[in-house]
Amino acid sequence: MEGDFAWVESERTSVCGGCAARKGCGTSAIARVLGQRRIRLRVVNRINARVGETVVVGISESGLVRGSLAVYAVPLAGLFTGALAGHFAGSYLLANGSDLLAVAGALTGFILALLWLKRFGQTTEKDDAYQPVVLRQHIMTGGN
Repeated sequence: MEGDFAWVESERTSVCGGCAARKGCGTSAIARVLGQRRIRLRVVNRINARVGETVVVGISESGLVRGSLAVYAVPLAGLFTGALAGHFAGSYLLANGSDLLAVAGALTGFILALLWLKRFGQTTEKDDAYQPVVLRQHIMTGGN
């Protein structure tokens, strides 16, 4: 416990165990490789959950969507934008163009996007929309 925050430990599990396609599924293969390691997560604890309690943790939908877009779309956009900029720069500067400039532009755009993503992570670290929150206690039943 750290003030309004608590550390929760979650076990990474996959729902793929019951699926008929699990042998040919990429998600199932990744789950087998990664195993069921435990994850420690700092969460807002507004319900004053105590050590040893099983809880349900959630995150706001808008925070999840914006965070996912930042993590997935921004690096891709940087990669493609950099590649296009390098391609057009090569066409403008050199008579035959240069694929090397397109590759260098792609790498530059990708690195700039990753630097932006690092800054985005630092600025959202304290933003409530991106904070996981303890929603409620999880009541264990016979089937769980």
